[in-house]
Amino acid sequence: MDASQIYILISIILLLIIAIVIFFAKKDKKQKPLTPLAGLAFAFIIAGIVFGKSRAAGYSLIGAGVLLAIIDIVIKFKKK
Repeated sequence: MDASQIYILISIILLLIIAIVIFFAKKDKKQKPLTPLAGLAFAFIIAGIVFGKSRAAGYSLIGAGVLLAIIDIVIKFKKK
């Protein structure tokens, strides 16, 4: 077996393990919806990935998304 085949085999095994864990995880847990700020952060990160060919624009958008996500986390912790 080549090294690339071994990497593919390890990846498939890890994906199967993750799928089994997700399948058997409790489904009773209530998931909270995204806050508008978290949604905006997610959109900025996706936009940074999409516009990744221009490094300055891509990194700037990802940085803005991470910053918004951190602000959202801080706001959530201050509410508690």
